[in-house]
Amino acid sequence: MATQSIDVKVASNGRMILPASVRKAMGLHGDAKVILTVEDDQVRLSPIGHGVSRAQALYREHAKQARTIDDFLSDRKAEAVTEAGESSHSDRHGGPA
Repeated sequence: MATQSIDVKVASNGRMILPASVRKAMGLHGDAKVILTVEDDQVRLSPIGHGVSRAQALYREHAKQARTIDDFLSDRKAEAVTEAGESSHSDRHGGPA
């Protein structure tokens, strides 16, 4: 989509109407949620589905290996056991808790 500038009125309560042409260009139909990003003095609207798609693409790009939820939970349990052991070890020897 080419860059467009459209004047939109913002009511005193903060509400505004997103023009039909913008909703169509963003692929919004009926009730929809968008991500509103404020950077300095500018606002960017993105369909929430695009944010999810970008997050999934980033994950696929940076994931080193295929992992399941069970793998994650197993790793986290092992970390918790290690942390608990270090904490009790420090307590017995006068170290920081």
